Amino acid sequence: MKPDISPAFHRDSGGTVISVEVSAGTKSDSFPSGYNSWRKAIGCSVRMAPTGGKANIAVTDLIADTLGLPRTAVSLVSGSRSHQKKIRITGISAEMLTEQIAGLLPAQDS
Repeated sequence: MKPDISPAFHRDSGGTVISVEVSAGTKSDSFPSGYNSWRKAIGCSVRMAPTGGKANIAVTDLIADTLGLPRTAVSLVSGSRSHQKKIRITGISAEMLTEQIAGLLPAQDS
């Protein structure tokens, strides 16, 4: 069964903002890598270490590539020095974005 990930998304005047929980310095890049229902955040793992903002760039690039969007459509809103980030996505409706990410998540046991 797929989790209800809609609490991780909210609209603002610039697009759709998603809550993302990032693990940097991992063995592989993965988005979405899961859903944390307690934090209401989509998981994201990147190989890049969290130094000099490199992991933040890796996160936005990975999300853009995964969703088939131009890199300019994905931007960091907050959390540049935190595992918890807010990422704004433009060029796709909130409903389509939620559906697309939900479809990429593995099923979870109830």
